[in-house]
Amino acid sequence: MRTVVSPFLGTNCYVVSAEDGATVVVDPGAGVVGDLLALVQDQALTPVALVATHGHVDHTWSAAPLSRAWGVPLVLHAADAYRLADPFGTLGPLGAQLAPLAGSLGDPYAEPVDVRLLDVDGPVPVADAVGLRALHCPGHTEGSTVYLLGDADAGSPAAAFTGDVLFAGTVGRTDLPGGDAGAMQRSLARLARLDPRTQVAPGHGATSTIGAERGSNPYLRG
Repeated sequence: MRTVVSPFLGTNCYVVSAEDGATVVVDPGAGVVGDLLALVQDQALTPVALVATHGHVDHTWSAAPLSRAWGVPLVLHAADAYRLADPFGTLGPLGAQLAPLAGSLGDPYAEPVDVRLLDVDGPVPVADAVGLRALHCPGHTEGSTVYLLGDADAGSPAAAFTGDVLFAGTVGRTDLPGGDAGAMQRSLARLARLDPRTQVAPGHGATSTIGAERGSNPYLRG
């Protein structure tokens, strides 16, 4: 697993590869196209899919150019699909504040064309070679999804790409359009039941583990 950090809001973009080079990119944020194209070429990787933990623009900005360059789809939960056509409008007042900042990167947003929508938990078909499984965890947005690497529910160590649901020491906000505090509580309860050794790879900030968050994160204690 490699990480490229977007210059726009510091989104973590994860490059997850199997031994044979099959690769999934998680959360292709803004300003990362050049770095990702170079990384894939230098490491002789074979991208098979892009996956977004949710539909906010700081997690989907580069999906269209990367999808075209590699000929791979973007995977997103169906409940967040509407955000791709109007990435700033669906953020409410915050979107109007972010639009000029994102535009300053010089890489215009385009809606991705090849999109595969999820609506059930379980293996992500186009990411079979890497072994990602989807776990719908609404609260930050309606379609927020945690992607599990490995069989975490069966008790083996794994990584969880938590997007903006769970961070090291805190959780995602629920006051944006589509947020739901009650749904977030239920989603956090699902994550708290994962194996404590599971690595938490959040959408922003440092990595952690489920065990560490259960012990120190006030939103997961108890």
